[in-house]
Amino acid sequence: MFHLILALLFISAPEGSLPNFQNEIANQNPVRKEVKYSDFGAKGDGKTDDIEAIVAAHKFANGHQLPVKAEDGATYYISGKDLSAIIQTDTDFGTANFIIDDRAVENRNSPVFLVRSGLAPYPVKGVNSLKRNQKKIDFQLPGPLLITVTDSTTKRYIRMGLNQNNGAAQTDIFLVDKNGNVDKNAPIIWDFDQITEITALPIDEIPLKITGGRFTTIANQEDATYKYYQRNIAIKRSNVIVDGLEHRITGEGEFGSPYGGFLAISTCTNVTVQNTVLTGHRIYKKIGNAGKPVSMGTYDIIVNRALNVSFINCSQTNDINDSSFWGIMGSNFSKNLLFDKCSFSRFDAHMGVANATIRNSTLGHMGINAIGTGTFIVENSEIRGRSLINLRSDYGSTWEGKLIIRNCTFVPNGGKTYSASLINGFNSGQHDFGYTCYMPEQIIIENLKIDDSNHPEKYKGPAIFGNFNPDRTDDSYKEKYPYVLTKEVTLKNVTTSIGKELRISENEVMFEGIKIVRN
Repeated sequence: MFHLILALLFISAPEGSLPNFQNEIANQNPVRKEVKYSDFGAKGDGKTDDIEAIVAAHKFANGHQLPVKAEDGATYYISGKDLSAIIQTDTDFGTANFIIDDRAVENRNSPVFLVRSGLAPYPVKGVNSLKRNQKKIDFQLPGPLLITVTDSTTKRYIRMGLNQNNGAAQTDIFLVDKNGNVDKNAPIIWDFDQITEITALPIDEIPLKITGGRFTTIANQEDATYKYYQRNIAIKRSNVIVDGLEHRITGEGEFGSPYGGFLAISTCTNVTVQNTVLTGHRIYKKIGNAGKPVSMGTYDIIVNRALNVSFINCSQTNDINDSSFWGIMGSNFSKNLLFDKCSFSRFDAHMGVANATIRNSTLGHMGINAIGTGTFIVENSEIRGRSLINLRSDYGSTWEGKLIIRNCTFVPNGGKTYSASLINGFNSGQHDFGYTCYMPEQIIIENLKIDDSNHPEKYKGPAIFGNFNPDRTDDSYKEKYPYVLTKEVTLKNVTTSIGKELRISENEVMFEGIKIVRN
């Protein structure tokens, strides 16, 4: 009872306040170095609801700048109460288990843990417009800041297909130093003739570390609707390292609503997730905006409006080639994403990424899906999707920049019978996506092995490009919104299992003007 009273006092106390019993805790250990959940009444028996104690422990730790340490071997049961533990100090989950029960949730949008900066946003005044690739903003700043900017009157990413919509407000996120210089590695990608919202977030200089932890989500049992569950670890602080975490899922049944990422990284920069094991979610379907059945995207990783996010030596618990599970990762409005030494079912950039790198990795049945700008590098990796890279057709199959593929192996459709093409997508030139659509201006492919041994009958060999527009059969075809094609493809040491040479496309008319350089 005593511990429960302490926990409730902490939860109800204002942020930064000092409850009377803090002295009791301090007196138990005058040189206290860490906070434990048991200090605030957590049982760790896998049955008692420990969320209030966990919230209280982090609140105390934040107020006293102390790290948090979970008891090794404990099992903390977390109910569906609308409570979030705010993490602002190093946290070691160790070998403790956390059971997150989503069968009866008060607020599906409430994260279980929220990693949040203690620094307040900085007001931005006098910045009324921005230009693409602008190198500096005329504004005096207290230090490096992360700027997010929105023009709600301009719509981009006007989606086509079964999940069609009217687009999203034009938005961007970039870094500036104290003199207002924009980080050249994360440039401004849109013209902002007007700005409806602008926010500047300070960047924490000292990295915050989250280590260990064995998390299990008992899946929700809702009807299949687009009510995304955010019962997760939400990271909204810059300079965070997640190391050695594991997440598993149990209880997925006939019905269920999708998940918006167990690791949900947003509005921050410099986040590294390493040595971590995650889990793909089962696929559920509903009627989409076009009135037809559509699979609902559901994720264990989401990256939104974030810069410099890296996944290193990470994997998933289920088979990356099992198509009954949705691709594990999705992202929007982000820049400089990295997979290194990862084994995942998918890399995906929905509403754009500026610069991305995949290296030393294996990607499974959903492969690489992306649209965006800058340079996309894939090296020393094995790709097992239907194409080496799929430029998402629902957003115009656009990549404004360069594509580099080095020292890779491509296994079309995971080795199932398939006619291989390296770069796939679709753009009829008849839909307004809210921007001009581009194919990569330059494509460089070096030392690529294509395992097309399991090919269909009458197979002509792998193609560089899929058939991006079957209706474009001659020069009379007119595009209402012209699609800007690739200028040059450089091929060096590209080999196939059956020995056939790489051809340009099934649609030779569309791609006849592209320069192919074979070295």
